[in-house]
Amino acid sequence: IEFCARNVPRWHAVSISGYHIREAGSTAVQELAFTLADGICYVDEAVKRGIAVDDFAQRLSFFWNLHNDFLEEVAKLRAARRMWARIMKDRFGANNPKSMMLRTHAQTAGASLTAQQPINNVVRVAIQALAGVLGGVQSLHTNSMDETLALPTEQAVMVALRTQQVIAEETGVTNTIDPFGGSYAVEALTDRMEREANDYIRRIDEMGGMVKAIETGYPQREIAEAAFHFQRQLEQGIKTVVGVNKYSIPEEIPIATLKIDPAIEERQIQRVRKVKRERNSAAVKDALARVSEACRSGENLMGPICEAVRRDATVGEVSDIFRAEFGIYTDPGWI
Repeated sequence: IEFCARNVPRWHAVSISGYHIREAGSTAVQELAFTLADGICYVDEAVKRGIAVDDFAQRLSFFWNLHNDFLEEVAKLRAARRMWARIMKDRFGANNPKSMMLRTHAQTAGASLTAQQPINNVVRVAIQALAGVLGGVQSLHTNSMDETLALPTEQAVMVALRTQQVIAEETGVTNTIDPFGGSYAVEALTDRMEREANDYIRRIDEMGGMVKAIETGYPQREIAEAAFHFQRQLEQGIKTVVGVNKYSIPEEIPIATLKIDPAIEERQIQRVRKVKRERNSAAVKDALARVSEACRSGENLMGPICEAVRRDATVGEVSDIFRAEFGIYTDPGWI
């Protein structure tokens, strides 16, 4: 987080992701709290560097995960919008209403897809996608039913696309802004999630912010404990995953999966080798040295990185510079 906040220039859009927090096993409340805490960290860092909040806040967006608990997912997105508006107005003094808007992308949950009875994943994705739409996302990614087995086939991708189009064109749910507004169940759930997420954010503030919290392993441990608790509930039958620990069948009917021609890998290897043979090696070396220098000085890295790439430095070579200058991260949450 600190690295990104320090090095992304003010004119770049920044997406703050909670997707992998949830994929790692967090609860919906943890996803909500830790993602918004990440956002607070970004804004804090930019403000410390002298950028007025209303000059960059409109460039921020969020990326959420959508799971199977339908009303909880709707409430999560509603709580996120409300919380972010209050954070930007009350905590950072934003004046432009657009600075207080939560721009949101969401993706259906990869972790919820099952290898058993994979056609059931079509239903899961449709429910998750509908929750995202009813929760007010601006853009949406629907997973394919076979992604737990392999890269998706063209047919599976088409079904995922058509799922969005059916929701958009046939259901009528896009005709109403906040269609669950006023529902007792959803309003109460939204209030509870906001309250619990704010409790997390207060604890993180007391630790000195999200970077300090990550360095102590706090969110990692919370997520790991939530994932462990969920797995225990599955094994004990408290939670149900249809086709896995309930309604299973003795013989699975296989579905077609995508097969990648190994020749594609070889062609790509040869392309990289050709680039390395034909590029100006001295210019690449100088550009990578400039990246190293920027790492050590703490200046914005985007310029040197872009220049290195223009001179045909590879992603691996730039990453090697980062490993050499910053070391390899070890998660304190697993110590």
